[in-house]
Amino acid sequence: MGRTASEHPWVIVPTYNEASNVVDIVYAVREAVPSSTVLVVDDSSPDGTADLVENVGVDDPHVRVLRRPEKDGLGAAYRAGFHEALVSGASAVVEIDADFSHDPKLIPELLNGLDAGAGLAIGSRYVAGGSSEGLPMPRLLISRLGNLYASAMLGISVRDATAGFRAYDSEVLKLINLDEIRADGYGFQVEMAYLVSQLGFRVIEVPITFHDRRSGSSKMSSHIVIEAMMLCTVWGIGRRFRWLRQGSRQDRLIDQLEKLIRINR
Repeated sequence: MGRTASEHPWVIVPTYNEASNVVDIVYAVREAVPSSTVLVVDDSSPDGTADLVENVGVDDPHVRVLRRPEKDGLGAAYRAGFHEALVSGASAVVEIDADFSHDPKLIPELLNGLDAGAGLAIGSRYVAGGSSEGLPMPRLLISRLGNLYASAMLGISVRDATAGFRAYDSEVLKLINLDEIRADGYGFQVEMAYLVSQLGFRVIEVPITFHDRRSGSSKMSSHIVIEAMMLCTVWGIGRRFRWLRQGSRQDRLIDQLEKLIRINR
């Protein structure tokens, strides 16, 4: 009999300047899922975020920190965390933000979704029972329109493909070449949902209430939104036209888009 998702899940928490939140989120995750290992992937936060996590890890060996040399984006942080979790034998891999915009108490519901046969369980704001509380209307509008665009371009029936609260079956993650994932930010979340769907695995959405961050400043920026929309356009065109399905052509176009995004940051 195979393992259950909750047997030894790893919860990946990407951080940059989250000293005001990180200790509380680590404790909350460990309380919600006692069988979990929490891996904080920190991009050399100058506010000492990583040091705080290491102090917690002295008393709890299931709390770890992965220090990265520089701020290099959400997608790269998650890829590093996924690699660490998979080589360590994780039964499932969970994503959650450090700022309490997601409720750690709902992690077991995501894991139950994997045990019910899903390859990816997403904590969704945009299915029945889901909501966003305290989110400014412009951000909410951008999020809703972006998700509608991604769903239409990629042909996936996922209402909240940009969501950063989700759980992957570890066996499904092993089938994805993480080193070839090109996107960052919202685009990373969309690309991963798309790839899981393309592999033929079920993607489910569990309703959640999304809260604006408890403290600190938002990491969302215009270039993250632009990148996601551009990449969805490329992937969507690739679905429809044979000339773009060849990997090298699509890669060249994505390289050009990435250069354009960097210029406009």
